[in-house]
Amino acid sequence: MLLPASVLVRRRDAAGVIGAALELAAGGVSCAAIARSLGRPAGLVRGWVGRLAGRAGQVRAVFTVLVVALDPDPPPIGPAASPLADAVAAITAAAAAFARRFLVAVSPWELAAAVTSGSLLAPVITSVPGNTKHVL
Repeated sequence: MLLPASVLVRRRDAAGVIGAALELAAGGVSCAAIARSLGRPAGLVRGWVGRLAGRAGQVRAVFTVLVVALDPDPPPIGPAASPLADAVAAITAAAAAFARRFLVAVSPWELAAAVTSGSLLAPVITSVPGNTKHVL
């Protein structure tokens, strides 16, 4: 089944909503506070954060490779405060590299959904490096 770039597999919330929660968590905001601000159950937010944190190294690697594929001389992605923050930084850097390459802004979380075929938070992540041409 083909999914729009705005959704992740088996997730009711849009990729942008989930991404906002992940960015806040990477910045040190508690899952309970994030859940209150988004109007979502705390357990749901903890699940999103835990799923990405559990594969943060893999996500960072996939998106760092994508950054270099899109921009042969990208600005460095410095280390962040945690593996989760490193993964979020790599996704954000990939969206910036995409914008530089194609001169069009794209949501980091829609890009992440497209590159992983919606599997960013699925039990098995699938990276599809060639999938960035169909993000829009």
